[in-house]
Amino acid sequence: MQTEIERLTQGDAATDSTVLVDRLARAGRAAQRKLALMTDAAKATALKLAAASVRDAAPAILIANAKDVAAAHDSGLSAAMIDRLTLDSGRVEAAASAIEAVADLPDPVGQTIDRADRPNGLVFERVRVPIGLIGIIYESRPNVTADAAALCVRAGNAVLLRGGSEAVHSNRAIHAAMIQGLVRGGVPAEAVQLIPTQDRAAVGAMLAAAGLIDMIVPRGGKSLVARVQADARVPVLAHLDGICHTYVHQSADPEKARRIAYNAKMRRTGICGAMETLLIDANFPAAPELLGDLLDGGCSVRGDARAQAIDPRVDPASAEDWDTEYLAPVLSVGIVDGLEQALDHIARHSSNHTDAIVAEDEAVAEEFLAKVDSAIVMANASSQFADGGEFGLGAEIGIATGRLHARGPVALEGLTTYKWLVRGSGQVRP
Repeated sequence: MQTEIERLTQGDAATDSTVLVDRLARAGRAAQRKLALMTDAAKATALKLAAASVRDAAPAILIANAKDVAAAHDSGLSAAMIDRLTLDSGRVEAAASAIEAVADLPDPVGQTIDRADRPNGLVFERVRVPIGLIGIIYESRPNVTADAAALCVRAGNAVLLRGGSEAVHSNRAIHAAMIQGLVRGGVPAEAVQLIPTQDRAAVGAMLAAAGLIDMIVPRGGKSLVARVQADARVPVLAHLDGICHTYVHQSADPEKARRIAYNAKMRRTGICGAMETLLIDANFPAAPELLGDLLDGGCSVRGDARAQAIDPRVDPASAEDWDTEYLAPVLSVGIVDGLEQALDHIARHSSNHTDAIVAEDEAVAEEFLAKVDSAIVMANASSQFADGGEFGLGAEIGIATGRLHARGPVALEGLTTYKWLVRGSGQVRP
């Protein structure tokens, strides 16, 4: 028996990306209207069924992922990209758990943001509503397939997914498992659709689908995000590089600073919250130990002249290093004379993703938190906490570094907009 998705993608749509995206988007919009009528409990139940289905499908997902990883090695994909691509039983379980965590979150749809009773008796209420149909264009990370589907469904949105060719088998396996559970829970299959072609023209068709797709979210490298922002005729929610800084103030506890700096860089070097630049106060007493930990742990360090003087293993940093997202065990290190110099460096080189300070002086830490204009600013914690799950959001679509609509980890609230409800008792405007 032919499925609806097969019907939508046959004929001209099989070769014409514009026709394909048009058909899928229209089907997604129709499904979203049905999804918007589902109760909080029904959506939560459907997501828990989807999580169970992902667990059950773990062996098939891992077989599919092994094909992608083998192809990635053959094609010379970078170690950071392969790390993002690779799944194991723990990561599949983490994806299923994240879906369940999203199911357990309060439904944002219908929440009252604010209310005003006017002197003329009119009552104005602003309430959260779904955005509609969201297009997500992503590279390498197959867990985005599950995270994006769960978050969009929970917030009452339909989603059109376009994953990268390097994760094609993994994405299809995860999507199939998700759909099986969601449909059992009453969610229309067309509410979560995966573009069935890897033709790059499909991305262009999505970016041009104004009036059909309500928002585009790109998740991937700089070139992908730049293309989306340059070509989109649809509103875009994006983040650029994760050039994350950690500043170790002279008041920092040495042991605390060593633990935080090492974790911020070396826990997982290929994620956007990984520290890429370490700034050390010239009066911090344990700089040799701080750098020694990183170098001994296998990190390549590139530093300014004062950093090189601390340890002969530090290579000279170029001007480009301060603006580079390495996504690898490579780190740029600068020695600064106090907070103001650190703030100036961050203002010039940060990508406004996540920046952190390590300091026991509370006044200095609070000044850093107030003055650094990034989506996430931390004190005495590793920048690797820049993750929606760690924020208690269940999962995230991405970390937005812009200043409009949503900023920082984008989860349920960031996937809603609002409308005004006005209630009167016969008022007319004089």
